[in-house]
Amino acid sequence: MRGFDPLPAAQLPAGQEHSQQSPPTPRPVGVQAEIVIPVRNEQRDLASSVQRLHAYLHDQFPFSTRITIADNGSTDGTWSEALALEASLEPVRAVRIERPGRGGALRTVWSQSDAAVLAYMDVDLSTDLNALLPLLAPLLSGHSDVAIGTRLARGARVIRGPRREIISRGYNLLLHATLGTRFSDAQCGFKAIRADKARVLLPLITDTGWFFDTELLVLAERAGLRIHEVPVDWIDDADSRVKVISTAVAGQLARFIAVGVTCTVAYVLIYLLLRGAMNAQAANALSLLITAVANTALNRRLTFGIRGRAHAARHQLRGLIAFGIGLALTSGALAALHVASPRPSRAAEVTVLVLANLVATVVRFGLYRSWVFGGPGLAGRPPADYSELRYGPYSAKHQVLDLSE
Repeated sequence: MRGFDPLPAAQLPAGQEHSQQSPPTPRPVGVQAEIVIPVRNEQRDLASSVQRLHAYLHDQFPFSTRITIADNGSTDGTWSEALALEASLEPVRAVRIERPGRGGALRTVWSQSDAAVLAYMDVDLSTDLNALLPLLAPLLSGHSDVAIGTRLARGARVIRGPRREIISRGYNLLLHATLGTRFSDAQCGFKAIRADKARVLLPLITDTGWFFDTELLVLAERAGLRIHEVPVDWIDDADSRVKVISTAVAGQLARFIAVGVTCTVAYVLIYLLLRGAMNAQAANALSLLITAVANTALNRRLTFGIRGRAHAARHQLRGLIAFGIGLALTSGALAALHVASPRPSRAAEVTVLVLANLVATVVRFGLYRSWVFGGPGLAGRPPADYSELRYGPYSAKHQVLDLSE
């Protein structure tokens, strides 16, 4: 097969926006498992990796499988290599998706697959292939709904540099702290899902790039699906093109900093304006209150990507509690300054307040991520039906990192 027509943006079918209680109509099963290898400009490694995987499946794997190469926007000779592999190896097929993005490629292929279980692997085959059977068997037997390889659980054996180790652990700790997730490794390129569960979850996923995995796992966990973890032997690909720090941090941090700088400037100007008419503590409290309301509203929309009026009042109320922490820090700093110098200059007051406000900003960011904009009961009951995952307080659009690639 030479390609699929790209799917439109994920949407629920008309008339089903608020109900997914009826299970999807079963499809005829073609193979037991389809293993997708998403690639973009991987001409150098594609042939050797696919040939190695094909030989392993042919010689040692007990289930019927298909390998699908999902070329998403390659500009080198990757697509030609994929077509040559399709012509020479059975059952290998090549699919061309014009738009770059691993998540979009997986959603396209998985949505149109006739396999019982859908899986994917990174083209570098960093994960030992002996973990493939433990990954797929629990799904084929019906024991679990989703399976993931993990480099962070006991029993995993990993070879990689300290920088990527720190980044990986930090990212997963961030997910645990902010979303209350329980799975151990969101980004290992070695995952599988039962096709019937995928057909329910895929339309709810909005990210088409690097965060597709995270959003899929968060949705699955919120739906109460059973996630099976397989400790893997994993060797780092030194030529990996995924820029984890810039992808995971830069966009959101830049927006948060921009909002923070704007509000800090406004805070200082309001403080100086009020200081002539009232004492330092009163001027600080009032100027901080005004800018805290604006800060919460701007971060809600710009940094965390939350639109509409739903839960806006609750977010502002929680933001005011975060404001209280900032007020305590800045008021304490002012009090200490006035003890040290009974009549400090306006410049000294502003300097102390700005420094205290920086500390308060760090605290506020943590509260914003973990509590202010988090939906109620993130680690509690599963949603009543799958539609809550998209439209209710579990919405991944509001809870999963809202970052551009």
